[in-house]
Amino acid sequence: MNFVIQAKKRTVQGSGASRRLRRANRVPAIIYGGNASPELIEVDHNQILIHLRKESFHSSVITLTVDGVAQSVVLRDSQMHPWKPLVQHCDFQRVDSTHVIHQRIPLHFINDDIAPGVKLSGGQVAHILNDIEISCLPQDLPPFIEVDLQNLQAGHSIHVTELVFPAGVTPVVHGEDQVVVSILAKRSEAADEEGEAGATPAA
Repeated sequence: MNFVIQAKKRTVQGSGASRRLRRANRVPAIIYGGNASPELIEVDHNQILIHLRKESFHSSVITLTVDGVAQSVVLRDSQMHPWKPLVQHCDFQRVDSTHVIHQRIPLHFINDDIAPGVKLSGGQVAHILNDIEISCLPQDLPPFIEVDLQNLQAGHSIHVTELVFPAGVTPVVHGEDQVVVSILAKRSEAADEEGEAGATPAA
């Protein structure tokens, strides 16, 4: 999906200036990265709020047009009001087609209802991760990574290195190979297995 946001430069900084922008239904934001200096901007509140509610917006290359000049960016951070549906601030990072970026993207789980560990053994799916950090060129950025549970047995897990990634996309693994999802065995079965393992052989 192609996202285009219209923005304007802002020259006044400070909390008072930001409050005035928000009262005018505008959101203070910043663009940084690349070879250019950081740039203070403002965007329409309703437009950015609608986009933030879309999952794909958080894992897409966005066209940000500042006073008529288009830049390719990704969303790096957004700050919301503690209890109101109000966007307080956004951070965007410039990207270009020749430099690899790191981005967190959502995981989509499929076939959990037909997984052997659920359908045949009555186990329960436990999602350990809901998103994952990947490395790729901006044009290769996928909207999500699919996690297929169709062959997952009770008591087994899928790790990050077992996921299928599109060409040009690699996971960023910190430390040990993380578990993405598991199927927990039914409590009675788990207890039986523990009991058998801990039983003392008859003399």
